[in-house]
Amino acid sequence: MDAEFRTVRGYQLLSRMSLTPAMEDYLEMVYRASERSGYLRMNELAEKLHVRASSATKMVQKLGGLGLMKYKKYGVLELTDNGKELGAYLLARHNTVERFLSVIGIEENLLKETELIEHNISANTKKHMQVFNCFFDSYPEFARRLRMFVSANLDK
Repeated sequence: MDAEFRTVRGYQLLSRMSLTPAMEDYLEMVYRASERSGYLRMNELAEKLHVRASSATKMVQKLGGLGLMKYKKYGVLELTDNGKELGAYLLARHNTVERFLSVIGIEENLLKETELIEHNISANTKKHMQVFNCFFDSYPEFARRLRMFVSANLDK
């Protein structure tokens, strides 16, 4: 039986609750930056993501419409319980991908590579990456040997 092939966007639409990669980035950043204080200011969000405040405002309004964020007076942003839950997942996914790439020897442009990949993996792939990361955290000698092997074979 042939698998049912789709475009990348098609798979994304099947597996997500209508969040674009940009929406995920905003939600992840608000979660990341508000972990300690519980909130973030709009101007801080725009600064952290290197976007204009007007762009940040539009995105925050969209996320608010999905019930993930509250926008209060004086530019204060707070995540709803659903927003916190999803933000925690997005940050964990980011950290998992970043750690995976680091273990396999990606050093140059690590953040960029992480950003390019993280929006395009399934929950199942994320779980497998987590197990991979745990294995190499548990056996650092294997991680060292993997890096040596990768280094020796990249130039071939």
